[in-house]
Amino acid sequence: MKTMNFYRNTLIIIAILLFGSIYAQQEPNYSLYRYTMNVINPAYAGADGNTSLTSNFRSQWISVEGAPETQSFFYSQPIGDKIGVGISLVGDQVFIERQTSFNIDFSYRLQISEATNLFLGLKAGGNTYNIDRDNLANLGFQPDPALSNLDTGFRPNFGAGAYLKHEDYFVSLSVPSILSSERIDESEGRITQATEEAHVYLSGGYNFALGANTEFRPSTIVRYVSGTPLSADITAAFRFYKRFEVGAAYRTDEAFAGLMMINIADWMDIGYAYESSTRNELSNVSNGTHEVLVRFNFKKKSD
Repeated sequence: MKTMNFYRNTLIIIAILLFGSIYAQQEPNYSLYRYTMNVINPAYAGADGNTSLTSNFRSQWISVEGAPETQSFFYSQPIGDKIGVGISLVGDQVFIERQTSFNIDFSYRLQISEATNLFLGLKAGGNTYNIDRDNLANLGFQPDPALSNLDTGFRPNFGAGAYLKHEDYFVSLSVPSILSSERIDESEGRITQATEEAHVYLSGGYNFALGANTEFRPSTIVRYVSGTPLSADITAAFRFYKRFEVGAAYRTDEAFAGLMMINIADWMDIGYAYESSTRNELSNVSNGTHEVLVRFNFKKKSD
């Protein structure tokens, strides 16, 4: 029975990730996207005025063999009054693929008004890409000979972004990976090569004061990849005493999430999100998606 469940789950994950491009995103999504902006937008480096180190772990579709897992680490700090720098390291594993990216971010601040700043950013780095070809045979697939020629070495990358920040709202636009690269795909039972397209991210949010100690913080992020439908997260969250935040989100490609952030101390924040798919092929075999975030603030911006 366990063997049959293993093969059933494996076939499901292959169909969803490699064949079902109408739903799939090639880069990882984050439910806590307001707090992982460094990964997708280089303009965010140093934009909050803090020096911080953040770790994020996301495990999708628990109990499904070969489901995506993503570990992200990013460091950010302002330098002087105008410049910000950041470093990000992201490891992403799904099915037989493993990709690790390393990037350095640079941002420059333009003051628009007393309460509004525009940050412009550039990202440079690259990634390594590997596939476990031997595991295809274990799963009963016959790989295409083209896979033997797939480049698994270092691939350079550069990206760009803009981040408009007001004390009450923000708007973010970025393309974190402009250069396309090869990956694998599945069509009609054949494993072949494919091209990973650039992703465009548009995000925004507003903070409404509901009282002296309560804020309503709606936000959204829209993702665009050539050849796939738009995907968007719509989030509604409440923040209390600038210490505790709780909210819910809906993703247009059929998922709901609950999330929270806790400011334990001036130097530490902890976040958690649980995501559940409404698609039958996932909800019947998966125990949901878990995302955990820990952020250390080394220098707190004065109020």
